[in-house]
Amino acid sequence: MSFATIFFDLDDTLYPSHNGLWEAIRQRMSDYMIEVLGLPPAEVPALREYYFKTYGTTLRGLQIHYQVNADDYLAYVHDLPLSRYIHPAPALRELLLGLPQQRWIFTNADDAHARRVLNILGLSDCFAGILDVRALNFACKPEAEAYRRALALAGNVLPETCVYFDDSPRNLAPARQMGFYTVLVGTAETHPAACLAISSLYDLPHALPELWAGHAPG
Repeated sequence: MSFATIFFDLDDTLYPSHNGLWEAIRQRMSDYMIEVLGLPPAEVPALREYYFKTYGTTLRGLQIHYQVNADDYLAYVHDLPLSRYIHPAPALRELLLGLPQQRWIFTNADDAHARRVLNILGLSDCFAGILDVRALNFACKPEAEAYRRALALAGNVLPETCVYFDDSPRNLAPARQMGFYTVLVGTAETHPAACLAISSLYDLPHALPELWAGHAPG
């Protein structure tokens, strides 16, 4: 069966994870819990870890336990000078536009943050759309429902015809179980959740040339 659709995670997948942006976002999450919700600073790291492991995102945990306003939270945590961390990626743009499959952003972030990132990277015209936390009705990776909704929003495509790129093995695992061809980005070390591991998206032409032919490997 050939590949028809490709899903890309956003943060730490479309750009290198070592640039500090995700660390800055995580700090803003902690700041929100301390400054807006008034939680004790010493309790925040463990609480964030619990929410992440239990619900997939800190936001989901805060919605359930503190009824936070998602718009306020997302605006707060993404209020960062993105151009300090990420820069235009013309070679990646050329690579993406050369792929024959329909391409989607599939992220636990919100549309506004995703568009800011894509604008700075110069990739805004490389995707059919953005499947963000609101489009997914606040289902979050690695919840199985998030992947089912993403498939539906992409046109009820079959998981066996899809490739999914993410820097998180935790997010790849449910996708692989559903039948996606999963690619771990950021390391060449193999992982059970990934059909393929690559250090960078720039490695794709050599690591998975079948994409350009539209075919599944093997």
